[in-house]
Amino acid sequence: MKQNVETLCIHGGYRAGKGEAQQLPIYQTTTFRYNTSDEMARLFDLKDSGYFYTRLANPTNDAVAKKIAALEGGIGGVLTCSGQAANLFAVFNICECGGHVIASNAIYGGTFNLLGTTLKKMGIECTFVDPNWSDEKIEACFKENTKCFFGETISNPGGQVFDIERFAKMAHKHGVPLIMDNTFPTPINCRPFEWGCDIVTHATTKYMDGHGAQVGGAVIDSGNFDWEAHADKFPGLTTPDESYHGLVYTKAFGKMAYLTKMVSQLMRDMGSIPAPENSYLLNLSLESLACRMQKHCENARAVAKWLSNNPKVGWVNYSDLPGDKYHALQQKYLPNGTCGVIAFGLNGSREEAIRFMDNLKFISIVTHVADAKTCVLHPASHTHRQLSDEQLRAAGIAPDLVRLSVGLENVDDIIADLQQAMDKM
Repeated sequence: MKQNVETLCIHGGYRAGKGEAQQLPIYQTTTFRYNTSDEMARLFDLKDSGYFYTRLANPTNDAVAKKIAALEGGIGGVLTCSGQAANLFAVFNICECGGHVIASNAIYGGTFNLLGTTLKKMGIECTFVDPNWSDEKIEACFKENTKCFFGETISNPGGQVFDIERFAKMAHKHGVPLIMDNTFPTPINCRPFEWGCDIVTHATTKYMDGHGAQVGGAVIDSGNFDWEAHADKFPGLTTPDESYHGLVYTKAFGKMAYLTKMVSQLMRDMGSIPAPENSYLLNLSLESLACRMQKHCENARAVAKWLSNNPKVGWVNYSDLPGDKYHALQQKYLPNGTCGVIAFGLNGSREEAIRFMDNLKFISIVTHVADAKTCVLHPASHTHRQLSDEQLRAAGIAPDLVRLSVGLENVDDIIADLQQAMDKM
């Protein structure tokens, strides 16, 4: 029976059997016992499925990954210890030394550095493109060794809405998958697979956890990209893996090839597995995700309207506002709401933006976002501090941009705190 996201948030991934725990158990163990040596050997040869070491897989982690995959409409998923680990795994699983990635220039600063600096040290080049460029200008960036196109559904911190269908068609035209970071809207408000995206990542640290309690990530596969049709581009999936006796992932695992390789190679060798207790906490939070996202959007919509009418505010980026540059894309991809994150700039200098934040009472200045608590950040001074003003603008981030993550408090109290802080400027 097909279930809606509200039901999947609660029941997806795990269902108790007779006499079993109603709540997902925490399998707080490093290893799992077997009766014979052959049983263990078959697991190491990938001939049987099962658990033998938590660095590779754990029942608690897998149940939560299945829930997120169900919410996204994917065939499966892998949890990681952070959102950045998820982005690394998603790309590195198909792009090795000598490969090339195309990415939106409006993505989160940490991901920008991952793709543009860290992976460069590993022999992987990245070309950043402005999603507002013409198709011809962006398509000119594809190369023979391009392995994927990477973007964010709603950019962090600029609030741009990515045209998923447009870029999925472009990526497929060049024989590569579209990878989307869907952290901000979550699958409650947007399901990128329905628009042609192939792989989705999440920083589960954000709205999925929603309480600032644990760091985590997820990679979800739609199962729709045909790796065999582009076998020459993805030899890691379509040619023998000598570390597993010449096994070919696409031949042995079909649609699950991408995820199986991720676990059996990357998780095996890099060990970016989440703690089972963190996955347990994440699962508890997922049960209320649909309710929380609705309230985040309701509060943020009211705050964005208030900001847009405030004479001390120079500009507001929130695509759910009718006059926003990305409102048409928001109506197409996120008609039920976007998220609780608003980008805005105050009339005045960068210093005045910092003074405004210092005047806030209960709204917190933290290096975090998408939390039950309303929080604020000045990216140019914090998360994107390493970028020059020119680089900030190239990434679609104004030097005066303030990122406001609207929480679940009473919206009148949120507005009152913003007002008193502006009154002191």
